[in-house]
Amino acid sequence: QVQLVESGGGLVHAGDSLRLSCAASGRTFSRYAMGWFRQAPGKEREFVAAIRWSGGPTYYADSVKGRFTISRDNAKSTVYLQMNSLKPEDAAVYYCAAHTGGGSYYSIVFYDYWGQGTQVTVSS
Repeated sequence: QVQLVESGGGLVHAGDSLRLSCAASGRTFSRYAMGWFRQAPGKEREFVAAIRWSGGPTYYADSVKGRFTISRDNAKSTVYLQMNSLKPEDAAVYYCAAHTGGGSYYSIVFYDYWGQGTQVTVSS
């Protein structure tokens, strides 16, 4: 089993920056594509960003493109989400997940392991 633990969430003001971290343990982390999803109150969980196991190609939701950056450090078994120019609509619980098989990086159904989430609150 892969264990994922998110951290770095908190309360920030609109326009601020925040970096989320997701520490992985268990199975071979470096072979998995990793993704970030978020879920706001009353809404379904949505895709935010993903990164291939190589750390090269990255994918972003249109709503965060240009503001958020996903990266990973396989030596540290950690994936990051740098969040800049935060907006109130970015407020949500953010989850990291491991994509362990084939399928779209954008779809929640192809991620097999999930963290417990970290809360991001953005005030105006």
